[in-house]
Amino acid sequence: MILAFSGNRFLAEEALRDEVRARGLNPRDLPQLGGDDLTLEALLPLLQGSLFGPSNVIVDLEGHKGAKELLAAMEGADATLFVLDPAATAARIKIYEKAGQHRALPAPSKPGEVAGWVATRAKSRKLQLDRDAALRLAEIFGGDLASIAAELLKFELIAEGRVDAAMVDRVVNLRPPGDSFALLGAATAGRAQEAAQQLERLIEGGEDPFKLMGAVVWQYSLVARCVALRQENPGVNEHAAAQRLGVKPYPAKKALEVARRLNEDRIRVHLVRILEADRAMKSGTPPRSALERLVLQLSL
Repeated sequence: MILAFSGNRFLAEEALRDEVRARGLNPRDLPQLGGDDLTLEALLPLLQGSLFGPSNVIVDLEGHKGAKELLAAMEGADATLFVLDPAATAARIKIYEKAGQHRALPAPSKPGEVAGWVATRAKSRKLQLDRDAALRLAEIFGGDLASIAAELLKFELIAEGRVDAAMVDRVVNLRPPGDSFALLGAATAGRAQEAAQQLERLIEGGEDPFKLMGAVVWQYSLVARCVALRQENPGVNEHAAAQRLGVKPYPAKKALEVARRLNEDRIRVHLVRILEADRAMKSGTPPRSALERLVLQLSL
């Protein structure tokens, strides 16, 4: 029998270990093969049963290209195979479903989805986590669920009462990465200091200033088009905007949030400022200085 787990590596591996334990086994006691150690020659002896019954084996197929022969051997084996295959193809999934069970573990990707996952996991661990704390962890770690789970375990050990965003900042001791949409949002709302902080985080995080300018140009073009859409239909939502703009709903949503604070006159002024900053960077002005000046100008 094959019990396969695909999708997000961290979640799939966690689900696999839970399944092993649910069958009264200890994952550490089972033979495990993966990477360069996973060969047909190494696997075949482990597929043979013993006087104590069928064998149990953990097989990690991540990144393994020559899996056809391995799967053929596993499919007909007298063994229970716990298979970790994060990037399982449709063909592999058919084999897993035919020879046993397959479980897909998709991962949350958007900040709100990650925060929701954090809140749910904290609740399952009986950890009192504020909504803002969940959002802060999502901001800092993004889709790195393993790191978030490690931080939650840390809070379980040290927290007495509720965990808020301030405690997250103290314990994690990492700043969330910059967000160029958040930069635009803060600047166009007149929050120059917050916008400057976002810019600093982006640059300190290794963001290339020229690529960052490219992102600002693209994102602000979405904002300008969202202003035009809202003139036609003030109640336009992210899904309708995404369809009209030819982008995914998330950037459409972020662009609409900025567009709600702007009008055509301000858009024109800001586009001129962005063009001037772009020219300055390409003409020899220090890129960081040009971007800092632009952030200030957009905040006025």
